[in-house]
Amino acid sequence: MKSPASASWKAPLKFRMPTAENLIPIRLDIEVDGQPYKDAFTWNPYDPDSEVVMFAKRTVKDLKLAPGFLPQIVQSIQSQLATFQSYEGQDMYVGDLIIPIKLDLQVNHTVIRDQFLWDLNNFDSDPEEFARTLCKDLGIEDPEVEPAIAFAIREQLYEIAIQNVTTARENRISKKGRRAAEHFTPSKASGAALDLMKLFSFRSSVVRKRKDWDYYKPVLDLLSNEDVDALKAKEERSG
Repeated sequence: MKSPASASWKAPLKFRMPTAENLIPIRLDIEVDGQPYKDAFTWNPYDPDSEVVMFAKRTVKDLKLAPGFLPQIVQSIQSQLATFQSYEGQDMYVGDLIIPIKLDLQVNHTVIRDQFLWDLNNFDSDPEEFARTLCKDLGIEDPEVEPAIAFAIREQLYEIAIQNVTTARENRISKKGRRAAEHFTPSKASGAALDLMKLFSFRSSVVRKRKDWDYYKPVLDLLSNEDVDALKAKEERSG
């Protein structure tokens, strides 16, 4: 039997992350009595619900958060897991797509910017391994940078996987419309597809000539304590 990575994507497949492990990105942005808590991590959607509660309890205890954070952390994670599960079983259409992934991250004193192409046909792809290799190649020592890079990649792949469900749905509707000799009007979802293509500069990235690839090397900056404080103050003012 051929592996999923070698299978043709011309026909719809069932929704999943286009990676070896079906981990999904989870973001938390919660405030209780003026105390904020933000976090980002990946989660196995097939873990039992009890794991969510245990994680929330451990987080509240370890970070000495107010008790009011516990139900909100649980609710936020469960809500995002429910969104993922709502797409399961649905067709996900992808052509032979090589899509651009963009990184623009600040983690503690490290700023990293990069752009590279990712093969959606490859179900054996591993964002965590890619992040590990990138950090090693760039000599990044901060242990928090590697998971941040992997998360950023997974978050973009997740958005594209969701959009591919919309594409499959629109294709089915369009085919039915042609068979019935009716005109098909794109929905708001198809408009979102167009916006996503613009966001990732899809067309230009795929057809970019090889001689231009050298312009997209990783850019790494190390910030001073003053720079970090200034950026934090700017973020607080924006918030």
